Amino acid sequence: MAQPAFLSSLRSRLRTPPPPPHVQPRRAYHVELGAREKALLEEDVALKRFKSFKNNVKQVSKIGNVLTLVVVAACSYEIVALATSTQ
Repeated sequence: MAQPAFLSSLRSRLRTPPPPPHVQPRRAYHVELGAREKALLEEDVALKRFKSFKNNVKQVSKIGNVLTLVVVAACSYEIVALATSTQ
């Protein structure tokens, strides 16, 4: 049985050739950092005052979560109150 031409062309497009052997794999071997990379990763004293503190960030996040819940609860209460008052 002969296959339609569009199916054979689709199959040929879906087939991909194997990668050439000279291409390196995506995951390379571990290489030690150079002097520049090590210097970039060191802690900078000039930027220390801009560093955020973990506890403060957690506290602000919790306050934001509580405020969000309060707003959602208030909106839900208003919707229920409006629905029951019109009936």
